[in-house]
Parts: sequence; structure tokens; C-alpha cells
Amino acid sequence: MKAVATLAVILLPTVSGAQSHCAGQTQIDATFCAKEKWEIADKELNRIWKEIKPAADTRGNGQALLNEQRAWLKRRDATCDPELKSDGSAAQMFYWACMEEQTLKRNQELAAWR
Repeated sequence: MKAVATLAVILLPTVSGAQSHCAGQTQIDATFCAKEKWEIADKELNRIWKEIKPAADTRGNGQALLNEQRAWLKRRDATCDPELKSDGSAAQMFYWACMEEQTLKRNQELAAWR
């Protein structure tokens, strides 16, 4: 049952234009707030990627960048996935917070490729 609840929170989409959960006071609000913050960081990552990948391809180091990105995704998952295995109602919040933190760091690294 716990796995089903975890999966439900992970898969629930954030509704565009909906009021942010970051003003809420419940654990569910905190979890969705953390997910919303990660989604913002992830959108920025995708925006940066679309900018730097073609430039890296032109310079001849696009494959190296792609390999680095794939390795980063594995490291991110290895770092954040254990948060979901911890007990407690805040496990998903910690997972999304980890995902945001890792993504923000990666955004800075990718920006250096410009």
C-alpha cells in the first residue's frame, strides 16, 4: 500500500495555473511545493540544454556533453531515489527537494558550456 501511495504522489501532475502549494501548511502541500520547485528547475535545465547542445555539436563536443548528461542523470537518480525508501510522510518531499537541488547544480554546470 505504501508503494501505491508513493507512486501516486510521484505521478500526480502539477496543474498549470493552479495555486501553488508553497503557501500551504500541510505535509501534502510541502511535498507538492517541493515538486513544483523541481519542475521549475527542470524546465530551466531543458531550456539550457536546447541552447547548448546544438552549439556543442557544432564545436564537435556534443557527444561528450551527451555522455556527461547521461552520467549525471544516473548520479542524480542514485542520489535522490533512496529518499523514497525512507519511512515517514516527508519522504516524497525530501525526494523532490533532492531532485531540485541536483538539478539546480546541473543547471549551473551546463551554463558553463555556453
